[in-house]
Amino acid sequence: MSLQAQQRRRSGEAAPPRRGGEPGCERGGAARGGQESRCVRAAAGSRAGPGRAAAAAAAMGVCWGPVVRVLVLQAAWALGGGQVRYSVPEEAKAGTVVGRLAQDLGLEAGEPEARRLRLVAQGRRASVEVSGASGALVVSSRLDREELCGKSAPCALRLEVLVERPLRVFHVELEVTDINDNAPLFPAARKNLSIAEFTTLPGSRFPLEGASDADVGANAQLSYTLSPSEHFGLEVKAKDENKIFVALVIKKSLDRETMPVHRLVLTASDGGRPSLTGTMELVISVLDANDNAPQFNQSVYKVQLPESAAPGTVFLQLTATDKDEGINREIYYSFSDSISAKVQDLFVIDRNSGEMRTAGELDFEDVQSYDLEIEARDKGWPPLSGHCSVELDVLDVNDNAPEVWVTSLSVPVPEDAAVGTVVALLSVSDRDSGANGRVRCAVRPAAPFGLVARLAGSYSLVLREALDRERVAEYEVEVRAEDGGAPPLRASRGLRVPVSDVNDNAPAFAQAVYTVLARENNAAGAELARLWARDPDEAGNGRVSYSVAEGGGGGGGAAAGGGWRPASSYVSVDAESGRLWALQPLDYEEVQVLQFEVRAVDAGEPPLCGNATVQLFVVDENDNAPALLAPAGVGPGPGAAVSAASGPVSGALWAWAAWGAPAGQVVAKIRAVDADSGYNAWLRYELWEPRGKGPFRVGLYSGEVSTARALEEADGPRQRLVIVVRDHGEPARSATATLSVSLGEGAEAALAAAGSSSSLPGAGLRPAAGAEAGAAAASSTNVWLVVAICAVSSLFLLAVVLYGASRWAPRAAVLSGPGPATLVCASEVGSWSYSQRQSRSLCVADGAGKSDLMVFSPNFPAPPGPAAKETQPEPPALPDTVVDCIPCQ
Repeated sequence: MSLQAQQRRRSGEAAPPRRGGEPGCERGGAARGGQESRCVRAAAGSRAGPGRAAAAAAAMGVCWGPVVRVLVLQAAWALGGGQVRYSVPEEAKAGTVVGRLAQDLGLEAGEPEARRLRLVAQGRRASVEVSGASGALVVSSRLDREELCGKSAPCALRLEVLVERPLRVFHVELEVTDINDNAPLFPAARKNLSIAEFTTLPGSRFPLEGASDADVGANAQLSYTLSPSEHFGLEVKAKDENKIFVALVIKKSLDRETMPVHRLVLTASDGGRPSLTGTMELVISVLDANDNAPQFNQSVYKVQLPESAAPGTVFLQLTATDKDEGINREIYYSFSDSISAKVQDLFVIDRNSGEMRTAGELDFEDVQSYDLEIEARDKGWPPLSGHCSVELDVLDVNDNAPEVWVTSLSVPVPEDAAVGTVVALLSVSDRDSGANGRVRCAVRPAAPFGLVARLAGSYSLVLREALDRERVAEYEVEVRAEDGGAPPLRASRGLRVPVSDVNDNAPAFAQAVYTVLARENNAAGAELARLWARDPDEAGNGRVSYSVAEGGGGGGGAAAGGGWRPASSYVSVDAESGRLWALQPLDYEEVQVLQFEVRAVDAGEPPLCGNATVQLFVVDENDNAPALLAPAGVGPGPGAAVSAASGPVSGALWAWAAWGAPAGQVVAKIRAVDADSGYNAWLRYELWEPRGKGPFRVGLYSGEVSTARALEEADGPRQRLVIVVRDHGEPARSATATLSVSLGEGAEAALAAAGSSSSLPGAGLRPAAGAEAGAAAASSTNVWLVVAICAVSSLFLLAVVLYGASRWAPRAAVLSGPGPATLVCASEVGSWSYSQRQSRSLCVADGAGKSDLMVFSPNFPAPPGPAAKETQPEPPALPDTVVDCIPCQ
């Protein structure tokens, strides 16, 4: 019975109600009523009187006869073994409850079915199963102890019970107890004996083949009786605890003429309750003559033979003698009739010599020993026989390799599985015994898996080290088993253990910082670059999507008005391909550098991300033509005029010059600005008209209009100059300025310049019609002429001072400094580097300036040697050209 039942019995508690599958008198419904009525009647009959006692007892026997008692020997865990033991009698009906397995294992109600409590049988058929709903161990088919275990006692079935979530294994030992269901059986129903008269003396013994009982224990303990006879008796002697010697003993000499044939009945009874019997008829013929039976020199021969003995191996020489003479002493050997045909196929005995040899192959794992009954019979008439027993023990040799079974396999294994996770359950066995059956197991490769022994022959394949699917996605594991024989035998079992992916790797860009060049005025939707981030995970964990990071470190660009716009208003990135494209045309004059972050996020759970910084440099295009500005001062030469006007002016300007002015005297200065940057904003001035050798020239980069030679009266009263201002862009853009220079005497020119300055402050350059009106006014007033000459002289001296200061004053410093060049990625404009050494900030004495002048130069190494400076062309200084300036401090 189970441990709970034993505790209830000790404490006096009532036993739980019998299940429907358990037979007995206590049943429900109509069936129970009919059964109870018979029990009551039987009890009443026993009280009615002595005459009815026997009938009452018979009725009670009918009532309780079919009851099957299921005893649970031990439901507690074996100390340190985790094992449950039950017992059940053989021939129990299907559905009989062996034990409350789920309860004994500590499972709650509903857990057996939810955790898939199930039975795993090894080798032979178990004939029991686990009820899915209740978790009880019940009989599923006929239990025949003799079929399952033969004569082995006790008959124990080893079962494995598995539960999931988590995966656990329990060992259950089910003992099938014997019931007295087999009657003793003799080898034959009739035994014929021939005994000579008179010559066979009282006390002579004739061995009889004993009966066999398939049961074990008390049910197989046999006792023999012989039917009453005055001539014969029975001698029963125990050879050992498993063998009984039965012999027919002559108590009185036989007389064939009185009774030629004796018929006796030999009865064998077992020790069961109730006892079962078997009989054999003994037919004894009384003969004359040959009164000496053959005698062996040993009654018992003991032989040991290894199971590896080849067929034909001689293992015993039998010797028997007969005291008779003549034909009565000639002997032939044979197996006793009790030896089965299967055993006779394994051994051969020479009829004449008595030599015994093997005929088939022995197997220790099937049969460990043989008990051979040998008969020596003479050729007299009637023939007499002698008997001996050959006890053959089979010795085990290492002829069975270990066997490895995979009981359970839990794959794939997640790569974040904890160390110690059970991956598989293994069972290992070897049919050999002793050292030949002791098995050692190992796993290859040794990492990251290992074996843990649970019980004898049971192992768990567990995780020894952390897994990384990106390093090894699948393992080929081999479990090797080796026994302790000499030489040892080996076996192996291969397992394929795939590793499932978890999101443990964030996307990573190939570069932390990407530098991209983009020309301004690019088309909206133009591809700027392609970004790529690698994620070694698989499936969704490795699928990367891209986006421009907003806020925080998202970055942006400064607009022309001083505002700030986010990077997402300029560029966008394709979520799948990582293609970076422009949302709108870029304008260098609005934003020069755009720095932002691109984020790569995988589709795992939880998602992981990686960032990369993108520096987008807008490359200037020559999309702005030069614009003329009003002059800011007066040249140092006589008659030069100044203007203080600001902002762009029309293309028609004028200036004064005196006859006789020497070569190189500055008459006027053309001021222009270009909204572009770099070479596109570097301006040069060219004198378009008059062609050839005229009296004036223009500084190529300064814009100063000066005399090319001394002015003469032959040059006329006025010169018209057409000056073209061009930038260095490709293609170049230009603007045209028309300058009218009025020529006159030195005093007249100075007076005109002074009058111009007093009437129109800052309007030193005027249209040609105004110049003629000023000359007429000066000639008509002599008084004012003297005053004007003095004023002009003063102003001339002041102009000389200012001119000298403007010519010799230091220019605005070129801002440059050392700094590492940043690598710029390849684009349609080639490979470029941005260096502070090539960034110049120029400014002039007054007027609005721009931020800076950035010059992108090809990323070529400078030639070696001191002549490197001379071989590298450098644009000339731009003393008064306002190109990307910052305000002077």
